[in-house]
Amino acid sequence: MEAIKIAVCDDEKNIRSYICSLVRKQGVECEVTEYATAEDYLLAGADYDLLFLDVELKGQDSSMDGMEMAKRIRGMEDIKQPIIIFVTGYEKYVYDAFDVGAFQYLLKPIDEGRFAEIFRRAAQQAGQGKRVLMVQYGNTGKTIPLSDIYYMESQNHKIAVHMKDGIFEYYAKMSDLEEELQGQFCRVHKGYLVNLSYVDEYNKTEVTLTNGDKLLISKYKYEDFVKAYLRFMK
Repeated sequence: MEAIKIAVCDDEKNIRSYICSLVRKQGVECEVTEYATAEDYLLAGADYDLLFLDVELKGQDSSMDGMEMAKRIRGMEDIKQPIIIFVTGYEKYVYDAFDVGAFQYLLKPIDEGRFAEIFRRAAQQAGQGKRVLMVQYGNTGKTIPLSDIYYMESQNHKIAVHMKDGIFEYYAKMSDLEEELQGQFCRVHKGYLVNLSYVDEYNKTEVTLTNGDKLLISKYKYEDFVKAYLRFMK
């Protein structure tokens, strides 16, 4: 896999340095660039796979915080959209993070175990970012990056694809999709096919995704799901 291009944007130099050191501890080939302000990042015009972004971003002569910067990035259609991981000292920003399609968030002071888990998932997604689902409906074709899909739901002969920017429905068989997407997706219930990149936590009755959605796990699927998830996380 090519080196993952990572940006760290935080107005505190010690925090930037700390995050960079944590990234390098993960043993993944990567290129890391630091930015002190939103303006510095945007003016650089560089494409990144992964962005660690301080929500409370400030700086000399800077009027743009991290949330505003993320909204600006998401509105730029001519650039590669990075996986965004927010870094914040306040839990109150957590739900706002998902409004701009953030992958996850880290609370300060950073828990290194949680950092390693989130980074691993983000790095996997960055490496799989080119994989797509080809959809045919009527005489029209549509290409959906797998990294945009949280899960798929079976609804009366249709498949509802739950994505970062909404829900898309088309006619397909869940069994066909399960076979096509094995490895990155797992059937947790007769009605749900889940993107393992977005599994946040699970128990014997349900799986919680990083966007907050909770899906039922069939008792007949639980053991296979755990095996698939552990393989995916290696």
